Amino acid sequence: MKKEIVLYGLFMGLLLIVLRLVQYKMLIRDVKIELYATLVAILFLSLGIWFGRKFFIQPINGSSSKHISEKEQLSKVLNTEHDLSKREFEVLEMMAQGYTNQEIADKLYVSLNTIKTHTSNIYFKLEVKRRTQAVKKAREMQIL
Repeated sequence: MKKEIVLYGLFMGLLLIVLRLVQYKMLIRDVKIELYATLVAILFLSLGIWFGRKFFIQPINGSSSKHISEKEQLSKVLNTEHDLSKREFEVLEMMAQGYTNQEIADKLYVSLNTIKTHTSNIYFKLEVKRRTQAVKKAREMQIL
């Protein structure tokens, strides 16, 4: 009886070792699949990033700057030097053409108070006190 119990125990131990080896091999196989899937995902991610940058992102200092009009370039210069908004630049241009505040308001479809606010902002940013001084200073700075 002891002999049968010992043989039965050895058989069960051997079976347990075999099952652990099979489980380990399955784990290795699963990890390999996950490893391959991760490598493929990284490959496609890097290809997607390269493709997107190559074909969808336009260069900043490339050919796209050729299509910008001269007026927009002057507006950018004006914005960087004096922080004038696009609307303030338009008001300044109309002031240089000799339009009154009411005429500017009518052409830009805004109220007279809005034009007065833009005008005072232009005076402050160009450090002038009058309309003629603002136009003169803008011309000296080659903004207009």
